[in-house]
Amino acid sequence: MAKIAFLGLGQMGAPMARRLLQAGHQLTVWDRTVDHAKPLAAEGAAAAGSPAQASAAAEFVITMLSTPDALQDVVLGENGLARALGSGQMYIDMSTVGPDTIRSIAGKLPKGVAVVDAPVRGSVSVATEGRLEIFVGASDADFERVRPILESLGSVARVGGFGAGAAMKLVANLALGTSITAVGEALGLAEGLGLERAAVLNMLEGSPLAPMVRAKRANIESGHYPPAFKLRHAAKDLRLVVEAAAAAGRDVKVSSASRAWLDSAARRGAADLDFSAVVATIVGEESQP
Repeated sequence: MAKIAFLGLGQMGAPMARRLLQAGHQLTVWDRTVDHAKPLAAEGAAAAGSPAQASAAAEFVITMLSTPDALQDVVLGENGLARALGSGQMYIDMSTVGPDTIRSIAGKLPKGVAVVDAPVRGSVSVATEGRLEIFVGASDADFERVRPILESLGSVARVGGFGAGAAMKLVANLALGTSITAVGEALGLAEGLGLERAAVLNMLEGSPLAPMVRAKRANIESGHYPPAFKLRHAAKDLRLVVEAAAAAGRDVKVSSASRAWLDSAARRGAADLDFSAVVATIVGEESQP
């Protein structure tokens, strides 16, 4: 079993770290909110006082942070993990931050540190069950080295060289964000035309939007949106999509519109609700936890 440091014990990170601990790895954990590490420490993990301390003796260091700024701070800031990493160690970032950020960070790490990007697709329940989809950007050799570690968390696929995993995750979240706003606009139009919501949802379950409708229908019908994937993170991801598209010289009008809807929902107080709460904003309803 491997010595692993896991940094970032939020809604997704905590169950992922727990999966690694349950797989028998020697785990050290860190989070800027100290209390987040306590449950895992009670289960046998070691709790570190800083990213650098967590990373010093690890074979594999994993980060799961919410934003590019948070990742930069944890890796490169005062007492950041970059201060402790050295030749032979493997750094795996599983955050959704885009390829430019992970390439920039990799360029500032000590020589000899291998870097892999491996963002994930899935909800909290999926992470808890070890069924995440993991998009890995790595060389063939680095992929084979990290695959046994990542397989404890879900299905693992190498999608290209370094940076490809981060890029693939943006494409995946483009599809996610535009799909949920399409559901909202379809329901908004249906309401304006006098159609019954249940009948429209039944029809949409037979449409190309079927997976999204089936996953989020209970939220939409109840008006309650407990967070499986927080809307604030979906909005951040669509911002990254739009920025990456601009840098690549591509026009993403649908993604830009979806981003605007998500930002609007966040301003209306839905930032910490499930991302499907954007439907309530689109149709003019209140959303509840």
